[in-house]
Amino acid sequence: MSWEDNVRKVVPYVAGEQPKDQDVIKLNTNENPYPPSPKVAAVIQGFDCDILRRYPDSDVSALVDALAERHGLDREQVFVGVGSDDVLAMSFLTFFQGKKPILFPDITYSFYDVWADLYRIPYEQQPLDETFRIKKEDYFRENGGIVIANPNAPTGVASKRSVLEEIVGANPDSVVVIDEAYVDFGGESCVPLIEKYDNLLVVQTFSKSRSMAGMRIGYAMGSRKLIGCLNDVKFAFNSYTMGAVAIAAGVASVEDEAYFAETTARVVATRERTKRELARLGFVFPDAKTNFIFAAHRSVPAQEIFDALRGNRMYVRHWNKPRIADHLRISIGTDEEMDKVLDFLESYLNGR
Repeated sequence: MSWEDNVRKVVPYVAGEQPKDQDVIKLNTNENPYPPSPKVAAVIQGFDCDILRRYPDSDVSALVDALAERHGLDREQVFVGVGSDDVLAMSFLTFFQGKKPILFPDITYSFYDVWADLYRIPYEQQPLDETFRIKKEDYFRENGGIVIANPNAPTGVASKRSVLEEIVGANPDSVVVIDEAYVDFGGESCVPLIEKYDNLLVVQTFSKSRSMAGMRIGYAMGSRKLIGCLNDVKFAFNSYTMGAVAIAAGVASVEDEAYFAETTARVVATRERTKRELARLGFVFPDAKTNFIFAAHRSVPAQEIFDALRGNRMYVRHWNKPRIADHLRISIGTDEEMDKVLDFLESYLNGR
């Protein structure tokens, strides 16, 4: 017997490529093209580094309080972690320990099945319909928990809150996690349902709409009992998950609502213009409510377009997987970046 026989084996999540060369148009990981709030920059530039010799606040009180106030919740209804990936992984570990399979869509954030495999959680993937929408009836059955990204990734499709409420209400004995990483770009949040359903957990992130993917801040909102369970597991795992700089920067971001609204509106405006231009160039796509578009060309294979873009230092995302191999996920950049991509696509497609 070898030590390797005792290793926990799992197929890891594959993140979007992070090119070392910064002189590229990077539209492959749904990062915000605009910098964080100037208030965030001011906090970081003026941060007293003497604070770093001490452990940070394990309760993340300042950030929890700021988020609770913004969402109209009590502080006992908010949990903060190191990016929404950390929060979601902690949620899988905390809530999905039964013998029944958890349910999530077949086309969705590809970390869900990785976490399920890692924690040895049984799961079943429910097929989206031909328009990439969830079928609510698929979730009206026995299960050990439910996870739905809304708006969904990589499709960009948003479900109505009323549809998700039916799913939450039909599963009072299961925790239903709604992953709202992209909700600020046009989705309908389920946060207003938290007071009504004690089995609902809503997860959001600072990585997309708040331009802070490099800072790693995510959070969950739910009933006091759900958040208490999450904190119990967190403190059994790692008491100090959030650094002092991240806490201060996160508070500054939450306090600058005007900048948040301005930059998300700019991304949405660019997205809508990009939709029109992609349609003109022969692309088809579901109506994205995210900071990306999930597009397929009517006649040119996605792999070919992906290779052509990459060869010209323009990065988008492509998965060679069933049902989505003909699609490209194109993040929304600045207007200047999108113009360059659109100009290249027009030239390339017309020159074939």
